[in-house]
Amino acid sequence: MAKDKIMNFEKALELFEPVIGLEVHVELNTKTKMFSAAPNTFGGEANTNVTPVCLGLPGTLPVVNEQAVRYAISLGLALGCNIAEVSGFARKNYFYPDMAKDYQISQYDDPIAFDGSVEIELANGRVVHVPIERAHMEEDAGKLTHVGGSTGRIQGASHSLVDYNRGGVPLVEIVTRPIFGGEADTPEIAAQYVSTIRDIVKALGISDARMERGNIRCDANVSLRPRGSEQLGTRTETKNVNSLRSIERAVRYEIQRQAQILADGGEILQETRHWHEDTSTTSPGRPKSDADDYRYFPEPDLAPLRPAPELVAELRDALPEHPTVRRRRLRDSWQFTQLEFQDVINGGLLDSVEATVAAGVKPQDARKWWTGEISRIANERGANAADLITPQQLAEVVSLVSEGTLNDKLAREVIQGIIAGEGSAAEIVATRGLEIVSDDGALIAAIDEALAAQPDVLDKIRAGKVQAAGAIIGAVMKAMRGQADAARVRELILERANQ
Repeated sequence: MAKDKIMNFEKALELFEPVIGLEVHVELNTKTKMFSAAPNTFGGEANTNVTPVCLGLPGTLPVVNEQAVRYAISLGLALGCNIAEVSGFARKNYFYPDMAKDYQISQYDDPIAFDGSVEIELANGRVVHVPIERAHMEEDAGKLTHVGGSTGRIQGASHSLVDYNRGGVPLVEIVTRPIFGGEADTPEIAAQYVSTIRDIVKALGISDARMERGNIRCDANVSLRPRGSEQLGTRTETKNVNSLRSIERAVRYEIQRQAQILADGGEILQETRHWHEDTSTTSPGRPKSDADDYRYFPEPDLAPLRPAPELVAELRDALPEHPTVRRRRLRDSWQFTQLEFQDVINGGLLDSVEATVAAGVKPQDARKWWTGEISRIANERGANAADLITPQQLAEVVSLVSEGTLNDKLAREVIQGIIAGEGSAAEIVATRGLEIVSDDGALIAAIDEALAAQPDVLDKIRAGKVQAAGAIIGAVMKAMRGQADAARVRELILERANQ
């Protein structure tokens, strides 16, 4: 695949104004699917979480999942939307190879929620209000696995397999209005908006919000218009981007790619595009369809929804603290710098750090371990950091460091042991023999041995070169396999030098 010519980002912004629109699909964590009693669970053997309804077999009828409706209303309220007194479902007709009935039950001209706004805060402190056009309910499609090619994509594959387990999973699709004025912050706005949506649905408890599992997916629409023009440019839609970092990079790349085409006198095709993580590029998908192409018509098997005002009021009263407000409160309480706090946010670690602080750990210590050693291990394993160790387990490790039983090096070994399933922190310290050596006699013996190998160190310290003690400290730590208290070793060396 030939790589597109792209323009320098800053040059692209000189010539064009970027305008984005974002469509975020949120899978709801109801027990059953949107219109059938099939279990709504992730994974499992292919084509086992299905019923005749989600397979579209003749004679079957859909039934609306009441819990999914409640979740959708809660999400709409959290997005600042109006809740429709009457809303209904429609059939969206399209060639869906991974949806057995060949149409999707969705909402078209009467969504459950409309006209909202979401406040987000960027790393530089800029506050942006993202306008929400609508949030509507629909069902997810199944999943295709392309076999025989080298990339796992349909290009070059010999055949495809269909897994209907995901087909019919409840979705809420959140559609923004065009977002103007982003300028150089436009890619970050896209990522921070999706991050805020993720935080909202997690706080509501309506989705597992695991982007790596596809619980939250973003379609990013990008267009450019010449500076001073009022007419919107032709947009592309980069589909199903499923990480915050990729959303930011995909939007940035499309701005650069489109700018180069327009500067060269070309035209932008209205199309879907695919994001490639390995090359940090997009590639063409299919010509983008407009609403008329889907031949929407009212779903004849489902009655309109008329949520009771009392239900809407009940759900409104139960809304949690808005994520942007919560972030500011925690950042100020923990006294993190903007960069430190952004590291926590980017790692999806806010809940973990908050719970660790609640367990008695100092905020800076909680941040250090979650964004450091635990995230390092998670990245190596391709895992979610919060799945490896609990805040309570980490709090026990940090407590052992605070009381002098462990140093940071030994604490890392204990964390690795916890993740490996070897038991609690105390049990791992005991079985691995990791406790810091606090016996001065043993430390002095190791210091004497190190001084014998480097007899000039004491003279250097006496001459005022205190940093020379570092060589002896390093030798002692090595001899004692990192289990010495470095601060105490330094004290003993200086005492010896002053004798």
